[in-house]
Amino acid sequence: MIAIDLFSGCGGLTLGLKMAGFEVLAAVEVDPLSVETYQKNHGEVSVWERDIRQLKVSEVKKRLGLWKGELDLLAGCPPCQGFSSIRTLNGARSISDPRNDLIFEYLRFVEELKPKAIMFENVPGLITDERMIFLRKRLKKLGYNGDSGVLNVANFGVPQRRRRMILLGGRFFYLKFPPADSRRKTVRDAIAFLPPPGRSDDPLHDFPEKRTPRILEMIKNIPKNGGSRSDLGLDNQLACHKKCNGFKDVYGRIAWDDVAPTITGGCVNPSKGRFLHPEQDRAITLREAALLQSFPLDYHFSLRRGKLPAAAMIGNSLPPEFIRKISCAIEHELQGKI
Repeated sequence: MIAIDLFSGCGGLTLGLKMAGFEVLAAVEVDPLSVETYQKNHGEVSVWERDIRQLKVSEVKKRLGLWKGELDLLAGCPPCQGFSSIRTLNGARSISDPRNDLIFEYLRFVEELKPKAIMFENVPGLITDERMIFLRKRLKKLGYNGDSGVLNVANFGVPQRRRRMILLGGRFFYLKFPPADSRRKTVRDAIAFLPPPGRSDDPLHDFPEKRTPRILEMIKNIPKNGGSRSDLGLDNQLACHKKCNGFKDVYGRIAWDDVAPTITGGCVNPSKGRFLHPEQDRAITLREAALLQSFPLDYHFSLRRGKLPAAAMIGNSLPPEFIRKISCAIEHELQGKI
């Protein structure tokens, strides 16, 4: 089974496809750091480091030797910041972001490649957007049918709460979501085996963090295994927290025997969410964040631009194990059509 990954980022979707048995022929990604990371992990894949709007499908078909209708799966996740719940205040306002229209670039590739199956992934906020409504109608006219909806990756082998919109389609056949797992993987399952940072010889795990004495003292006093800054009492919180009644997870600890909160681009900064280690007085490391995203321990992330850009790549990635589960269901249906 052969596939193409559009908007590939640093390779989470490609890894999930490969884990399910697909051969990924090509990827398209515009961010140089993501491409560097992608190629380090998936060196056999042909990558277009280019704005997809400037890439002709005919060029892709020519380089890969693909005929229309020959590709088994076209997968993609256009940049989703314009539809994110934070930027839209959970749908209360509309955001004018040019990246919102990149979903039509995915449609362009579908129209010109006519793959046997499609997988489109994005944030939940897109599901009711007029662009998505148009996309679904157009795909149906092209013969694609399948499940679509919002799934929590925690139900599919990922030790993290993360709601994602998925649209599947088989050309002239129906694609279904796989069943949810009976047991959730926990934070303990994912990261408890790691040594303390500084002792692992893994740059992603050993990358040091800097905190002021005031912040370090506050972190030490937050109860272990799921505690929150609210447990400190109002007098012991930062002045900015006393004035704000929202963002309750900020400076909170992850719990060992639950799934982690959504791993975001701010995952190594406790001021961005519940990203403190369950027991140790620090934020989670880049490697821990990647493991909570279900990346394997040996997956390479470029540190050429430092810690925060690497964290952004990890937080923006698709969890490979989630994609593997979805892709296995697609592969099974495609095998039945041969």
